[in-house]
Amino acid sequence: MYLIGIAGGSGSGKTTFSRKIIQRVKDPGVVLLSQDSYYLSSAAAHLKGAHGEANFDHPEAFDWPLLRDQLARLKDGYEVSVPVYDYKTSRRTSETHVVGPAKVVILEGIFTLWDQALRDLFDAKIYLHVEADIRFIRRLHRDVRDRGRTHDDVIRRYYDTVRPMHQLFLEPTRKYADIIVGEESDVAADFLAARVMELLNA
Repeated sequence: MYLIGIAGGSGSGKTTFSRKIIQRVKDPGVVLLSQDSYYLSSAAAHLKGAHGEANFDHPEAFDWPLLRDQLARLKDGYEVSVPVYDYKTSRRTSETHVVGPAKVVILEGIFTLWDQALRDLFDAKIYLHVEADIRFIRRLHRDVRDRGRTHDDVIRRYYDTVRPMHQLFLEPTRKYADIIVGEESDVAADFLAARVMELLNA
């Protein structure tokens, strides 16, 4: 099984880029996994922003033991029951969805390249580098449209946690990437899709 890790800041286009690869390959053996599914059911008490809100952009906001275990099981050819996270309530639901077994798994998330145990599992490591203003605008539109947040809430969270956590924890993981992709991601998607198809046909 081939495992691809795609990292990048909030609003960098990780999900869109991952779907570009899947659409080009057009094989049911290629599946997408989101790191967001592995947010802890309730944020740690010490991870609070300046206004007392939970910090979802810190590495400790994620359930790393479960993510490591499930990726390792997928890598070994098994299926896993992935948690379902509700963005509007900021909690993990009681539901799960089955992923795998698969020929190729794409994991996308802000801290996909942060953990060494995960990095060691990846066959390809990608980092999406997009300028901060573009990422912020994309996040603003997404969170208001899809996650039930107000403009003021998104702006406050951006300055309280998103921006400082990006600079402190996320940006340094760029050095672990095999490929760094900019805003024009179609060429990179073509390249990765061709690589995946080559592996599937081998």
